[in-house]
Amino acid sequence: MSFPFRSMFLCSLVSTFGLISTFLQPESANAASCQTPALSRIQRHQVTRGETVESIAQGYKLMPATIINMNPSVNNGTVAAGTQLQIPPFNGTVVEVPREQTWRQVAARYKVRPDTLFEINGCQQNPRVVFVPVVPGVIASPNRIIAASPTQTAPSATITGYPLPNGTTVALAYGWQIEPTSGKVFFHSGVDLVAPVGTSVEAIAPGIVVFAKDQGSYGKLVIINHVGGYQSRYAQLETINVTLGQMIKAGETIGTVGTTGTPTSREPHLHFEMRFNGSLGWEAKDPKAYFTK
Repeated sequence: MSFPFRSMFLCSLVSTFGLISTFLQPESANAASCQTPALSRIQRHQVTRGETVESIAQGYKLMPATIINMNPSVNNGTVAAGTQLQIPPFNGTVVEVPREQTWRQVAARYKVRPDTLFEINGCQQNPRVVFVPVVPGVIASPNRIIAASPTQTAPSATITGYPLPNGTTVALAYGWQIEPTSGKVFFHSGVDLVAPVGTSVEAIAPGIVVFAKDQGSYGKLVIINHVGGYQSRYAQLETINVTLGQMIKAGETIGTVGTTGTPTSREPHLHFEMRFNGSLGWEAKDPKAYFTK
């Protein structure tokens, strides 16, 4: 079955940039990894004399095809001085979601991971337009941003361990979940490991602390960067026992279990995430693949 998806020029999609921004405000903070929608991060660029589509694209680290797709004023790959261009934060295109379809079907159509599309569009439940990190018609290019397929994983993991002193049960698993009170579907970017408040939280592997303070729905949060492009996140803590820039050993206590922020499970737990620095930033991975308990 084919679906009538239409890749849209930004200025023909709506009459003003302000209107598109109103479509793309996050509707829910259920997913801890929500970010500002890609279409709300579009910049404006006024073309100066001597600039070309290629030189502008290079300056923003984008493919020329991305700029051409986003700006119908670009005529046969050329652009006039004084023209205002819309510059997205990364390679891709704008797609209208047909009213009878869902953004999940857009993700399937463009072979993009659903959680990736969900997060880069601000974790909206039913957006009318989305930014898809794929350039239509481009088969392969070293500059193209390609979203990971559902079966693609990070390189062979050298990170193994466990963030609590003992193995425990999982209150909420990684992946698509249903919020028990509202019934809304959301993407859970980590696992909730049941543990009493005050239980020691341990670093899963050696690394350096890059964040150690309150952070919105995460509550008290510690983030550790590890070798090989990996990152671990420890959220909803009661106390933080490390400081920014501190070198950490595997198994070292970094804080204690708490209930700060906006927990997604009712039982006291540690919200733990593993991430990998991929083409679209810190991509969430299933933590159980890294656990030893």
